[in-house]
Amino acid sequence: MTLHDLLVFDSRDALVAAAAERIAALLGTISGRGAVCLTGGSTIVPVYQALARRPLREKIPVARIDWFFGDERFVPAGHALSNAAQAQEALLGPLGVRPERIHAMPTHAATPQAAADAYAATLAAYHGAERLAPDRPLFDLVLLGMGADGHVASLFPGQPGVEEGRRWVVGVDEAGHPPAVPRVSLTLPALASSRALLFIVAGPDKRPALSRVLAGDDLPAARVRSAGPVLWLMDRAAAPTTRIEDRT
Repeated sequence: MTLHDLLVFDSRDALVAAAAERIAALLGTISGRGAVCLTGGSTIVPVYQALARRPLREKIPVARIDWFFGDERFVPAGHALSNAAQAQEALLGPLGVRPERIHAMPTHAATPQAAADAYAATLAAYHGAERLAPDRPLFDLVLLGMGADGHVASLFPGQPGVEEGRRWVVGVDEAGHPPAVPRVSLTLPALASSRALLFIVAGPDKRPALSRVLAGDDLPAARVRSAGPVLWLMDRAAAPTTRIEDRT
């Protein structure tokens, strides 16, 4: 990560507005079929809500986009902890996305790894190939948050999923962060198969991990790459004390 890849905003509200504007602008450039990888968590909800309102919703080519997920808690569909349910309520439902365009992780499977294998097959079928190539990214845009421990999606520090270099999706039997439920997660290679990748991070509990990422520590968030640009947007509460570019 370079300092030019980070933008800091004075407040969470300013961060939300800027993130929503940037996402809408990126989605507005999709001219054919597009794919977006969504994230979960409390920080992203107001961003989704802003995207679902005018004028930003009018910039999104909803009919041409398929929506996927970077990770999911292994809970029943519609559960309060479900990232897909959260996105449906805050963004996909209000945008009027057709059900066949929403590709939720199949948490009705017998195990997290069975769900991961099924989701990998869904991604490969959409992509039209079983291997990822740098010149043909799977996603047009990947959205990510970051945990206070530096995890991304459900790839936790010290767990084997972070080291996975072949599979696109893994099951996570034991989460390294609350809530303590099993997970399903895209791997770093799958997340990297993107034309653009956007981190949205807020809150003082994220500052230590962001400081470690900037210092070059080996956290999952520091390993994230993309075929295109990787941009970090954060509020001042989360920002390290290292001097970086401010946007008020």
